[in-house]
Amino acid sequence: MTTDEPREDTRQQPKPPKPQLLSPKTAAEKLGVFLPATPESFRAEQISRDAVQALQTEPPEWLVTLRREGPHPRNEVSRRLGVSNSALARNGVSDSMTTAEIRALLEERPGWLVAEREKLAPGTGRTPGTAIGERPDIPTARAPQSDDDAVDDD
Repeated sequence: MTTDEPREDTRQQPKPPKPQLLSPKTAAEKLGVFLPATPESFRAEQISRDAVQALQTEPPEWLVTLRREGPHPRNEVSRRLGVSNSALARNGVSDSMTTAEIRALLEERPGWLVAEREKLAPGTGRTPGTAIGERPDIPTARAPQSDDDAVDDD
């Protein structure tokens, strides 16, 4: 039997989207700061993507100070020094450095820093074959013999 009365809509209604949450570690990486140097309130709970976006567009004073003075995470230290993360590890540089420590290292210019910067920037006068994956130039003591060079005693 059909009626002209409207029927109740029994279809499932879409749910409102849940905010996507990031761990404090991921949020610190996205903001480019060293997690242990952030305030306890930042490290205590997960942070929504919208909150991270708001921190990027309008950073609070603690974030501005952290970005300016440090301590900075390893990837930021390597970027500021002009070397790779592996170069820092090879040379025993700590996981975090302040801006003052980075400036002092740049002024001091230790031998390892100069060598690692040249490895990272090819064409700056480094000797060829010193980067990872390249074969070093080894002088050959004797030329390799091929089958064509053999002398036939006919």
